[in-house]
Amino acid sequence: MASNVERQLVVFDFDWSMADQDTDRWIFEVLAPDIRRKMKTLKDDIQWTDLIAQSLEELHGRGATREQIEHTLKIMPFHPAMVRGVTKLKEASNPTTTFFCLSNANSVFISTILESKGLQDLFEEIVTNPAHFEPSGLLKLRRRVDPAGPQHTCQVGCSPNMCKGEELEAFLKRHQPGFDRIIYVGDGTNDFCPVLRLRRQRFPLSLAVFDLIISSSSFRLPSQDMVLCRRFRGLERRIAKEGEVEGLKCQVKYWAGAWEVEEIFGNL
Repeated sequence: MASNVERQLVVFDFDWSMADQDTDRWIFEVLAPDIRRKMKTLKDDIQWTDLIAQSLEELHGRGATREQIEHTLKIMPFHPAMVRGVTKLKEASNPTTTFFCLSNANSVFISTILESKGLQDLFEEIVTNPAHFEPSGLLKLRRRVDPAGPQHTCQVGCSPNMCKGEELEAFLKRHQPGFDRIIYVGDGTNDFCPVLRLRRQRFPLSLAVFDLIISSSSFRLPSQDMVLCRRFRGLERRIAKEGEVEGLKCQVKYWAGAWEVEEIFGNL
């Protein structure tokens, strides 16, 4: 890995990337399995964020409380190795690391879990679907991209509620100067779009030497940025099927358990 990295950005998806479960599904599997079953039958007919909002209203109508929802989130699987890995990386001074969360979950789910793990101050920003508890105890959820307003223009396959690629680029514009390295930790098909925005290695050589090197037919420019792709999920399949065609530039490292992410972070 590059030795001249002074500032790096670590971007995390949340469900099945930072956490070891899917928050949207977990809530209903624990509190109302029949609603979870209904979600499986409706997911092709109703946009996913809208479906979760609708299901939360039904859960509230059955008398589920804010305390029950928060407790269910706090007991959701979250590996101690992930807590150790991000904490140590955040504390390190060389390179300095900024963390950014980019998730299709929602603000209440994410903030509740992070606080329960002592990670409430980890992220510089959390970009996700907005949610809040109403005085009645209803968890009100809406899409990040309002269906009644201008829509994103993604052509890669992001869901209507958010284009993760556009959100990543907007974050980078808000946080200048740029980062020497970006590391994206993801698992799902909608993580493919932001991964396509990652870069090749910047090459700190004279133009004469650079031209000499790239004149070799066997030369391949090394990757500057990196995706940490979780095994056996949608992102791995999209990288295998579409990565070369779509021009994926960054380095790809695969992992299955949080202990491997901790190991990779420890070697940065």
